[in-house]
Amino acid sequence: MFGKLSAPAVREIERVLGTKHVRRDAPLRREYGEDALGRGHPPDLVVFPGSAADVAAVVRLCAAQRVPLTPRGAGTGYTGGAVPSRGGVVLALDRMDRIKAIDEANLLAVVEPNVVTGALQAAVERAGLFYPPDPASLDRSAIGGNVAECAGGPRAFKYGTTRRYVLGLEAVLPTGEIIRTGGKTVKNVVGYDLTQLLIGSEGTLAIITEITLRLVPRPAARRVLRAWFANVEKAVAAVRGVLAAGVVPAALELVDAVCLAAARARGGAGIAPDGAGAALIVEVDGTPRAVDEELRRAAEACEAAGAGGVVAARDEAERTALWQARRDLSLALRAAAPRKINHDVVVPQARIPDLFDAVDGLRRDLQLDIACFGHVGDGNIHVNLLVDPEDPAQMARAHAAERRLFEAVVALEGSISGEHGIGFTKQPYLHLELSAETIALMRRLKQAFDPHGILNPGKIFPEVAS
Repeated sequence: MFGKLSAPAVREIERVLGTKHVRRDAPLRREYGEDALGRGHPPDLVVFPGSAADVAAVVRLCAAQRVPLTPRGAGTGYTGGAVPSRGGVVLALDRMDRIKAIDEANLLAVVEPNVVTGALQAAVERAGLFYPPDPASLDRSAIGGNVAECAGGPRAFKYGTTRRYVLGLEAVLPTGEIIRTGGKTVKNVVGYDLTQLLIGSEGTLAIITEITLRLVPRPAARRVLRAWFANVEKAVAAVRGVLAAGVVPAALELVDAVCLAAARARGGAGIAPDGAGAALIVEVDGTPRAVDEELRRAAEACEAAGAGGVVAARDEAERTALWQARRDLSLALRAAAPRKINHDVVVPQARIPDLFDAVDGLRRDLQLDIACFGHVGDGNIHVNLLVDPEDPAQMARAHAAERRLFEAVVALEGSISGEHGIGFTKQPYLHLELSAETIALMRRLKQAFDPHGILNPGKIFPEVAS
């Protein structure tokens, strides 16, 4: 089905991009053949375009010779969306990292895809504005990848995920045409909403080369507290109490005992003291008076649910340290076991206790170490299986746990992925959530955008026997 780039085609790419931006040395091909999973397939060639025109030129050559093409940003994903499944060309967007405009009058920013999320946040906050989406990897992940996966993060409960902030896109189709979708207005109902279709499409429909983002005014104040509990059940009861008190947190995070122990083992004891069975992080933002009132109500709700302690950060330094401890949880869990299998499941808020019951059943029945943390405000919990890949019996139990977890999540009216996407890691489970008719429609959309099937093949859809 797929071909390889001919020598004349490679020379043409070198002519367009410059020879230093076309690489085939083995170490770099290995690097760009992996993401946070550490799995993938080395490409035959890695190219570094500097513009949409460069991207289009490469795409046209690949399309003519039926060469698979994988777009890649910062490579921080967990489901394999940014790594090749069968060689071909990796289109590395490293050079496309400019913030083109911060438009204070119209509350928007225009950026290239490899702008790091945290760098954009810092830049717009200096202008008195705010870009709310904040994936845990915000200091490493790029906006283009955030759009391709529809990234969320702790602030999604109050502010929504990435798709809420994308007004327009420039993108290159798998046939080489450059298109623009949306624009610079919040309202736009002209034709099909191709902007929202491309968001979350995991690089399978087009290569995003420019993003126009909606901004909001920066909150005047924000404060955060941490509370710890004897067990997860009490922490979840506190969540219900916080929301019932009329508090709409900017972030509401839950951390279980396994995560807390891993954080302490790595020197990160800033979330909860020894012996805590679970912890909550509650942040509120808004006007100073409203923030103080909401933080008081949140603290009272935690105490009423049986918190062992409630501590509010005294200043911005303590707030930053607490959030750094939360963002470091994934690294702490990686250090706790040879491999961490991270699944970002999501259930309706009222079904969160049922999800934790299901996880307890997996721990008990399959004798696995499982750590949970995540965005409890919107039901998006990261379930981490801590395993040894050199133990075949344990890996077999882990794979059984994955299927049982996803079946339980769907039975709870949830989704098998809230932020990370499907990639190739969740392909086998797509049918658990989506009907055959829905998957068939998605395949037809893919065919319409990518008639030769060259763009990021082997992702989302289970392979069809030829």
